[in-house]
Amino acid sequence: EMIVREMLKHPDVEYDPVGFVDDDPTKKGRRIHGVEVLGTHNDITDLAGRYEIEEVVIAIPSAPSHVIRDAVALCDRAGVKCKTLPGVFEMIDGRVELSLIRDVKVEDLLGREPVKIDLAEAAMCINDANILVTGAAGSIGSELCRQISRFDPRELILLDHNENDIYFLMDELRNKHPELNFKVIIGDIKDEELIDYIFAQRRPQVVFHAAAHKHVPLMQENPAAAVSNNVSGTRVVVDAADKYKVERFVLISTDKAVDPTGIMGTTKRISEMVMQVKDKISDTKYMAVRFGNVIGSNGSVVPVFKKQIELGGPVTVTHPEATRYFMSVSEATQLVMQSGAIGKGGEIFVLDMGEPVKIIDLARNLIKLSGFEPDVDIPIKITGLRPGEVLTEDLIGQYEELIKTVQDKVMVIKDSGFEHARFIEDVTELEMLVKSHDYEKIHSKMKSMVPSYEVKTSAKA
Repeated sequence: EMIVREMLKHPDVEYDPVGFVDDDPTKKGRRIHGVEVLGTHNDITDLAGRYEIEEVVIAIPSAPSHVIRDAVALCDRAGVKCKTLPGVFEMIDGRVELSLIRDVKVEDLLGREPVKIDLAEAAMCINDANILVTGAAGSIGSELCRQISRFDPRELILLDHNENDIYFLMDELRNKHPELNFKVIIGDIKDEELIDYIFAQRRPQVVFHAAAHKHVPLMQENPAAAVSNNVSGTRVVVDAADKYKVERFVLISTDKAVDPTGIMGTTKRISEMVMQVKDKISDTKYMAVRFGNVIGSNGSVVPVFKKQIELGGPVTVTHPEATRYFMSVSEATQLVMQSGAIGKGGEIFVLDMGEPVKIIDLARNLIKLSGFEPDVDIPIKITGLRPGEVLTEDLIGQYEELIKTVQDKVMVIKDSGFEHARFIEDVTELEMLVKSHDYEKIHSKMKSMVPSYEVKTSAKA
């Protein structure tokens, strides 16, 4: 109704509303703003031909993914374009404008229902507070900055060593939020003197720690870099947060930290442990958020697939049975903000992400959305699992237990009970091994710190 009203109000945008489709049969024949309800979604193919329809708009921001998939398939058979409105996580203020109509994205087809997140509660710890985001130029970090900007922080501090991408984010924030008070700092989280200076000068009250090395095969071949950035860098920021009495600290983690089989996941599990150990002795409330793959993030399969499709294929899939959990970047970042608001300290939050998605199905859907036919126009090639990769991923480990929270589908992992007293010494020893670049000893030390870590391969210098 809102979309049609906007179309009639702005005829210059060249949208001519012909009819509604609704699965409630009692609405058929009724008119809204003079536009008739023509039938149900099963009638789309017939209606498209009868009325010479050129475009179908799915005006259901909260639609389950199977509804979107069905509508896309029907439009494909009818030979008409299919567009949609942003999901509930993209359209927070509830306003509907014609400019919001967009192409269907692969995240719209995910086999899971979005989690309802109380953004008002999340905003409480952001409004009028100094907020620091590490890794601010990355996929999660930059989206966190966009979301945080909506809730009037006193100052938003953006820290990253990637000066190119942080420049573009800075330009975007300046244009979209001219009233926003923000500070951009180019630097490395491993630089203890710089981190101490930032905390002393800017006095952040809430820290979102998104900086990390996350490429699985690259980290498998470069364990020293993975440990240095993901473990040592996290320790530096965690220690500074305690020293300068930060109120809340949220670590961005990953499902690859669960019973890890590779270097990257193991370093992220150790970074979770760094956070939990510090929480035991600090007034700062430390917590982590663990989630699966983020559609469209840097390093995810979607940008890789898109590039491969642009080049005419093949689209490469590691294994026909490989599955992963997926969520949109908007949902992921809002989960992070929600967890930062409700955390009492020491928790690892996880999301009920529904059913995992087959990577090969994701590839096929993306090929179709690009206007091609899988295995006809664009071939799909199976390449085999890479070092450190697994067929399936879990959100909790064999030594962990899930506890429900007051938030729908947001759960917390009960402390797995690792030995806290010895852990600080272990981290120190691990950091010393990094300096020596003794990769075999690095593997062995991480195995002793994370017993569930399965050493699959040994890296070579």
